[in-house]
Amino acid sequence: ASMVRVFLTLLWTINLVQPNVPQAAGVQVFPPVNFTLTVSALAQVLLHWKPNPNQEHTNYTVRYDVKILSPVPEEYDTKKTHSIQTAPLHNGFSAHVRTLLLHDDLQIRSEWVKEKLPPPPGAPETSVTNLSCVTRIAVSSTVSLRCTWLPGQGAPEDTKYFLFYRYETYTEECQDYVKDKWNRNTECRFSVTRIDPEEVDNLIVIHINGSSKYAAIKPFQQLFNQNAIEKVNVPRNVTVFLEQNDLLATWEKPISPFPKECFEYEFYLANLKSGNKQILKISTNDFRLRIDVTSRYSVQIRANHHICCARGFWSDWSEIIYVGQNKLEYPVAWILAVLCVSTCCTLLLVAIICK
Repeated sequence: ASMVRVFLTLLWTINLVQPNVPQAAGVQVFPPVNFTLTVSALAQVLLHWKPNPNQEHTNYTVRYDVKILSPVPEEYDTKKTHSIQTAPLHNGFSAHVRTLLLHDDLQIRSEWVKEKLPPPPGAPETSVTNLSCVTRIAVSSTVSLRCTWLPGQGAPEDTKYFLFYRYETYTEECQDYVKDKWNRNTECRFSVTRIDPEEVDNLIVIHINGSSKYAAIKPFQQLFNQNAIEKVNVPRNVTVFLEQNDLLATWEKPISPFPKECFEYEFYLANLKSGNKQILKISTNDFRLRIDVTSRYSVQIRANHHICCARGFWSDWSEIIYVGQNKLEYPVAWILAVLCVSTCCTLLLVAIICK
């Protein structure tokens, strides 16, 4: 048993030391040099470094480990000496990079090189809050953008906010604002943008800065997935009719470059006779339902992206369509008719007798 323990201890020691064999053989790993962080666009940072001039490449593949610490932690490796990151920068940005030597199954790493961007200047609680944005696709396949926000609690009453959006390499400042009672901009509208409606997962960068005579206004940035903030259009050409005891409905997908498979629907059905209401989820462009043909119904439909196509905001409900008529059941109607005729005859007979 003691010999087994000695053998296992020796094996463990060999495995522990193994990764350091190249170091012991004279291989040294030097960290990169001239590591810099540069703001290259709104919410975009260029990470750049150079190989260490003392680093030998013989028999080794050189790569680099990159670790983003803030605002969103991320780790990856690359063979390049630069990297571009898109992230909100109003709270600063920090990252590490180190050299990675690869040979067969061995990996040897250098020490980290660290760099950071400080947050932009500005007084506390002066940046906007509750930023919300919505896009819509027009018939012409252009995309509009609308954003709303609240002034920061520490923002003076004379604060002027200014909004910019960036899509890929294009940046534009808002020219159409809505103001609050203190004349501060709290809403921006772009009737036409450079946003491509056929893209699926592109990011929209929103940047809002400001100015005031009494305080430095801290800027604010937020990233939006363009499909996640799309207000889906209303389904088109909705048709509802009765076929014997069934209600049938058909419609066309909303105005969108996405195929019909990328949409799902909610079907709102209200029985105006009984007052019963229900919302049914549907994944196709037609619908059939057995109903009470003696009742009158109201129908509305709305749409959203299917979950596989990145959900957006539900569309508005379509215009109300009415179908059917409230009718009395035949036995009841017949009984009421008989009672009515009998009552009239009785009254007429009494009148004649009394006369």
